Amino acid sequence: MDIEADVPSMSWEHVHGPARAVMYELLGSQDAALAQSLHDDGWNGQPLKPLGLTAPQFRGAPKKRGVYTTSPDGSVWLGSPVPQIAAVLVAALASRTEIVWGPARLKVRGFTVDVGVPVQDGPVELETATPAVVKHESRYLLPGDTHYLARLQHNLSHKADVLGLPAPSGLRVLEAGPRRRFTVRGAPRIGAQVRVALEADARFVEALRSWGLGLDTVQGFGWIR
Repeated sequence: MDIEADVPSMSWEHVHGPARAVMYELLGSQDAALAQSLHDDGWNGQPLKPLGLTAPQFRGAPKKRGVYTTSPDGSVWLGSPVPQIAAVLVAALASRTEIVWGPARLKVRGFTVDVGVPVQDGPVELETATPAVVKHESRYLLPGDTHYLARLQHNLSHKADVLGLPAPSGLRVLEAGPRRRFTVRGAPRIGAQVRVALEADARFVEALRSWGLGLDTVQGFGWIR
């Protein structure tokens, strides 16, 4: 979705904070029952929500200390690996000229449906455009921490199970960005952008590209570039 913000900057708490509400509002505008069911129960008998999106991203935005600056050249990516849900999102976006993102209004200048290049089963590299969030018990983990790979593998296996697909294997972190901390609904989210390698069924790779890596994908984390 191509966007333009009506404000020159956003506070950091409003970068990821409104994402979940935006996603459910879009779904609910077309299918209130589906939105409520996903919110309350998850999908396919599992609490996971097969939804992903990014926070607003702005090309050419100037750097300014203490705030997240915008530009006229922005985008938000949204998706779901479930065709039924993805179709509702497309219908919702087709009728929008504006998205309310916290205190900002994002003018929708257009949107396209991205169809990824087909991939083969086997080794693949994936890179996130937003920080991936991984937790062990109550602690946020970063690449290199004990349990990081195990918990990320668990998350991937859980997602594969929800979709009825084979779990990936051979997960490795190839590269990691700096630690990033955001506030979401008054609570911290800590993570880092990552580039990973894994062996996976091609259908699962395509699913991840419209869902994301790690936790809190409905809050704009872990979106795959």
